[in-house]
Amino acid sequence: MQRTLYVVRHAKAEDRAIFQQDHDRDLVPDGIMAAARMGVHLKSKTVKPDVIISSTANRARDTAKVIAEQLGYDTDSIIFNEHLFDGGPRAYLATVNEQPETFSSVMIVGHNPDVSYFSEFLTHQDIGSMSKGSVAAITFDDLNWADVSGRTGNLSYYIAPKQLPQ
Repeated sequence: MQRTLYVVRHAKAEDRAIFQQDHDRDLVPDGIMAAARMGVHLKSKTVKPDVIISSTANRARDTAKVIAEQLGYDTDSIIFNEHLFDGGPRAYLATVNEQPETFSSVMIVGHNPDVSYFSEFLTHQDIGSMSKGSVAAITFDDLNWADVSGRTGNLSYYIAPKQLPQ
C-alpha cells in the first residue's frame, strides 16, 4: 500500500509582541486566506487525510483548522500534539511512526525549521526552507508508518501559497 504524508508549515502569523509568548501568536488575515486557498487546492487534488495532527501553537492550530474545513475534515477530530512545538524533527518522526497501519494518508501541521529538515530527511531532496503555508507531499511505497525513516520517502510535490491563484 502506498502511504502519503502531507507536511504543512503553518501560514503567516503575527509578529511576536514584547510580552507575548511565541506559542500564542495568531494567524494574520493574509495567513488565513493563504491556508484557505491551500485547502481548496488540496481538495482539488482529492487529498483526504485519515488524520490531521497539529502543533498546539495557535498559528499551527488555526492553519490546521482552516485547511481541514476546506477538505471537509471534521475540525473536532484534529489531534493536537505539544511535542510538535519545538520538539525538533525527531518529534515529527515519532508522530509519524506511531500512526496506525490502517491510515494511508496523514497530515502534520508544524513549524520551521523542523518541517523543512524533516521533509528533507525523509526524501533526501533539497526542499530548502518551506514557505509559510506550504505543503510537501511525501509518498512511501510498501512501507508501514512505523518503518518510515530517513531516505524512505519520495517527494511527490511541494507547493507554496504564492503558487496558487488568488
